[in-house]
Amino acid sequence: MTDIAISRRLRATPYTARVEAAGVKAYTVYNHMLLPAHFGDVEAECAHLKEHVQVWDVSCERQVEVVGPDAARLVQMMTPRDLTKAKIDQCFYIPLVDETGGMLNDPVAIKLADDRFWISVADSDAILFAKGLALGLGADVQVFEPEVDILGVQGPKADDLMARVFGEEVRAIRFFRGARLSFEGRRMFVARSGYSKQGGFEIYLNDRASGEPLWDALFAAGEDLNVRAGCPNLIERIEGGLLSYGNDMTHENNPYECGLGKFCDEGAECIGSAALAQIAQDGPSRLIRGIRIGGGKVPPCREPWRLTTSDGQFAGKVTSAAFSPAFDTAIAIGMVERDWWEPGTELSVETPEGPRPATVTTLPFNA
Repeated sequence: MTDIAISRRLRATPYTARVEAAGVKAYTVYNHMLLPAHFGDVEAECAHLKEHVQVWDVSCERQVEVVGPDAARLVQMMTPRDLTKAKIDQCFYIPLVDETGGMLNDPVAIKLADDRFWISVADSDAILFAKGLALGLGADVQVFEPEVDILGVQGPKADDLMARVFGEEVRAIRFFRGARLSFEGRRMFVARSGYSKQGGFEIYLNDRASGEPLWDALFAAGEDLNVRAGCPNLIERIEGGLLSYGNDMTHENNPYECGLGKFCDEGAECIGSAALAQIAQDGPSRLIRGIRIGGGKVPPCREPWRLTTSDGQFAGKVTSAAFSPAFDTAIAIGMVERDWWEPGTELSVETPEGPRPATVTTLPFNA
């Protein structure tokens, strides 16, 4: 395997030393930061995540902070989801779109105060969009990247582990809500959220010096819970239908194609509202779908794999794929054209190892 050449352009995190001590085997680059990709066995890590608890270095989920009198207006202009009734410490999954309705990101927005928001972005330079829009609108805001490094605690035993470190009040946090909790006298935002379907929390660390002590405290408290270092798991995210911006959707796609039409609210003051209204009226020409692939394990999906009909017509493309032990078949996420997106449609997928049978299904995957 080819190594990643580390430089200051690829930023380490407050947890990098602990991640490497835990035996990380591969990194990827995400928002100009190191993101652990696996610790040696993706299938075993998936099984462990579903049964126990893992600690994830997801500092790469960078924050775009928007603060000032026009903060709520600016954030609303970036997304078609209506945020006018947002409560403080509430999290919202939102599509970010441009004036054409094209997807720019799919972050989680957090309302910290009436005039202060964090936008926890996927892999793209969304901060430049926010800055440009603020300048163009003449908005009275500051837009910058704060020093916040997220540590994820994911898995069915996450509540027990977090309660041992942050106190029993952590159990009362509702899904996509947050609370200000203390660790060693330092207050930080803790949300019930994360990039897995197994449940858990994200700790928004705002003091890099506390990174290693926090990591160590979680591992000391979770020894009997079989806590391990982990990272977003490719198999588990495909099974759960969690999309990856830059893989499963890009600026070429709109929220309706990505199954995010429910986050496009009529009347929301967004720069893409007019374009999205027209798309909604016409209907999407393609949709994100789940795909079952026959023939056993599949190689990494480094480039989209063509989906074709029995007579060779283009029917879409596979964008993420992995073998799922739970379903005993290869599974994938793909963008499927209108004529073939109905569940049960039989297609062929052109993998690097040759054509395979493929069956369209819904997301998330069901047994």
